[in-house]
Amino acid sequence: MARAKSVRKGSAKASRRRARKKASAIQARRKKEFTYRGFTMEELGEMAFDDVVGILPARARRTFTRGLNQEQQTCFDKIKTSEDLVRTHRRDVPVVPSFVGKSVAVYDGRDFKEFEIKPEMIGHFLGEFAPTRGIPQHSGPGVGATRSSKFMPLK
Repeated sequence: MARAKSVRKGSAKASRRRARKKASAIQARRKKEFTYRGFTMEELGEMAFDDVVGILPARARRTFTRGLNQEQQTCFDKIKTSEDLVRTHRRDVPVVPSFVGKSVAVYDGRDFKEFEIKPEMIGHFLGEFAPTRGIPQHSGPGVGATRSSKFMPLK
């Protein structure tokens, strides 16, 4: 005789867990609004420049309190006012909220690396987004290698 299987879905606790999981899957994930040190982009835009400098990291804050040199100031003003791509060799200019959305090309020693400034870049320097050293691309051992790898079959 065949035994009848009892159809049991689990405990009440498991069914509540499934219901919670199903309800959470239905809700679309909201994108979290960007904040920099507790301030939204709108609040940063309304702040005075001295207040913005006050919340920047120490290195960038020190750059502004000591004063930008002539070349840095020229680059800073050009990026702030320009609507199109700005090419520069100045890697030591800190990113401020008024730069967000601007396109910049920074020289890395060989060519200009283009990027758009995003809110997450505030407080960093332009040079951080144009690396000067590349990742080395090594080939496999073989021709020209040491004597220990002399007899490696070539691919």
